[in-house]
This record gives sequence, structure tokens and C-alpha cells, in this order.
Amino acid sequence: MDILITGLLLGGTYTLIAMGLNLQYGVARIMNLANGEMLVAGAFAAFWTYTAGQVSPLLAILFVAPLAFVANWLIYRILLTPLIKRAKNQGQLEVDSILATFGMGFAFVGIMVATFGAEYFSYDYLGDGVLIIGNTFGLNRIIAFCAATVICGILYLWLYQSRAGTAVRAVAVNPQAAGLVGINVPRVSALAFSLGGALTAVGGSLISTFLTLDASVGVLFTMKALIIVIMGGVGDVRGVIVAALILGLAETAVASWIDPGLTLAAAYLIFILVLLFRPQGLFGKPAS
Repeated sequence: MDILITGLLLGGTYTLIAMGLNLQYGVARIMNLANGEMLVAGAFAAFWTYTAGQVSPLLAILFVAPLAFVANWLIYRILLTPLIKRAKNQGQLEVDSILATFGMGFAFVGIMVATFGAEYFSYDYLGDGVLIIGNTFGLNRIIAFCAATVICGILYLWLYQSRAGTAVRAVAVNPQAAGLVGINVPRVSALAFSLGGALTAVGGSLISTFLTLDASVGVLFTMKALIIVIMGGVGDVRGVIVAALILGLAETAVASWIDPGLTLAAAYLIFILVLLFRPQGLFGKPAS
């Protein structure tokens, strides 16, 4: 039961991070390999506001989200839009975006190392234990899970109950057809990319409350988010949720029963099995 609850708490937070990459790749068609660095930036922001001004990370989200949204909008408009305009097909866009964001990730790491240093950072926030079904869990993990669940729930309602959300889903399914019915595809893509970056940064703020991080750890979270998105099915919200919970449970089980150092290997094993037996993802549709 301890592994189950811990895995669900971790997977719930992973959901928020992967949802950000899902919007960027599934809607804007940008494979953002700097996604993890945006997470670390959000974590640094929460760390700095809490240690310097005793501002709760939950309140820090209120300014982390809009700042990350604006930063990602500028990245999309200045760096990525020229790549989109010159790409002759989706394959070329994916290659160009991978190269561009890969280099951008290194630049972000350099900036964060120069600003905050290369040391690991953590802080004590709501670290008290809470007894659940005979096992003790950190209050910070529970609050991070609850916050991630609420945010994902709001995002889901927005995607399925609003006109803007419907436009986002239409572009995710078929951008050419969406353009034919009057949807401004470039604007919707920019919105999805910016919103995805904001979600990732907020996820970083939440994760910083219970994990020790450093400036260079972003690549690990990028890979985990990518695994979740492809496992669940690119562009599918349900798939991201299920895949994130599976990954959280798998990592927790491996860390408890075998060795904590093998958690990433377990994630890749699950990823490979999905690619072999269901390459379109858990909820994706087979290519026709």
C-alpha cells in the first residue's frame, strides 16, 4: 500500500509536467527538448521566493505561471516561428525544433548555473508526516499531488468545455483542416506552446517542495515527460494521465524493491515495451 500511494503521488505530479510537453508537441508540433530546463527554472523560482522572502511555493505559482507563459510565447515567436515558416514538412520541423531546443536547453543550464550556482538545492516546506492507511507520507507530496490534480482538472475542463479549448484540440487532430474552418492555427499553436511551458514551470515549483534538484537535472525530466507523452499517445490528455501514473508506480516499485538507481532504466523498459506492442500509445489511434 505504501508503494501504491507513493507512486500515485509521484505520478500525479508527473502528469502536470508531461501535460505541458503534450501541448507543445501534440498541438504546436514542437519537440521541446528544453522542457526540463523550464521545470528547473520554476523550481528555482519557488526555492528563491521561499528562502529569500518566506513566500509559499503555492503562492509563487501565481507569478511563476504568467512569467513562464510570456517567456515561452517569446521563445515561440522569436526562435521557433522562423523554423516553422521555412520547414517544408513536419519531418523537417521536428528535426529543426529538436536541434534548436536542444541547444536552448544548454543555454538555459548555463544561465541558471551562472545565476544560482551548480550546487544541489532544496528547502524544508511542509515536511511533516501524514498518516494514511497505516503509512506515513510527506505533507508536501500530498499538497503537490492535490495542486497538480486541481490544475490538470481545470485544464481538462478548459480543453473540453470552452471554444478556445476546442480550437486547441482541433489543431492537435488536424491543423490543415482546423485552418479551413477559420481557426487561426499559428495563434493557437503559440497559445498551446506557451501554456505548456507554464504548466511545466508550475510542475517544477511543486516538485521542488519534496525533491532535491540542481541546474542540470532538467534533461531527466524532459526524458520522463517524453516517455509519458509517447506512452499515452501524442496529443491525448487521458493517455498522459494514465501513463504518468504508470511511470510513478513503476519508479516507486523499482526504488523500493530493487535499487533507486534503476528507476530511469525501468521507465525506459516500459517505454520500449509500449513502442514494441502499441507504438501509437495507450490511447493513440493506429496510423491509417
